[in-house]
Amino acid sequence: MYNPDLKRLSRLTTILTQLQTKRLITAQELADKYSVSKRTIYRDIKALEQSGVPILTIEGKGYTMMDGYRIPPIMFSESEANALITAEQIIQKNKDASFVKDYSQAIAKIKSVLRNHTKDKVDLLSERVVFGQNQEYARTSDNLSTLQLALTNFNLISLIYYSPYNKERTSRIVEPFAIYTYDDNWLLIAFCRLRQDYRAFRLDRIEQLQVQTKTFTPHNISFEEYFQLIKNKC
Repeated sequence: MYNPDLKRLSRLTTILTQLQTKRLITAQELADKYSVSKRTIYRDIKALEQSGVPILTIEGKGYTMMDGYRIPPIMFSESEANALITAEQIIQKNKDASFVKDYSQAIAKIKSVLRNHTKDKVDLLSERVVFGQNQEYARTSDNLSTLQLALTNFNLISLIYYSPYNKERTSRIVEPFAIYTYDDNWLLIAFCRLRQDYRAFRLDRIEQLQVQTKTFTPHNISFEEYFQLIKNKC
């Protein structure tokens, strides 16, 4: 039997999850997602507000949850959140649609308990962690977690890098841009201040690494634009 109250309760619950998952969401997005009118969404938002949920309306932009409001009260460290987002990027490449769907729903619930500033960082990381082929699960480095934090916090990195091609070690200061894995190797894409250009550094060839407290201006190109730059140089 059709029960409109039960349907609305289900929608209110999922709207609450959406509000906690995304930094900002519009009434139109919610209306499209649940196939209802914006007027219905306005009533749903009002109902949630009346129940004590601290929803903020950003004029001309949409709705957001007051920072610090979380259900359930689970706390993740930034490194733990980064690990979950990295796993999400791997699973998105899986060929089984049901597995991808189930994990995506699970990770949405996990994102809903993150603070707003952490959501911004994991969103950035999800755009900058790209996976190629990796079949043997080889352990080639121990710096991935450290580099993830440096990337999302825009910290400069000083490193000593060994190049097997000319058999030399160089000291570099780099601005981390993206992390890429290909052919069983993790690579750091960064702007190298020594070479004054973007470079790819294999993590297993970084002999020493230190994250500096000094920060840099965030890069204003996308990962796709970076690859286009590389293609144009070839």
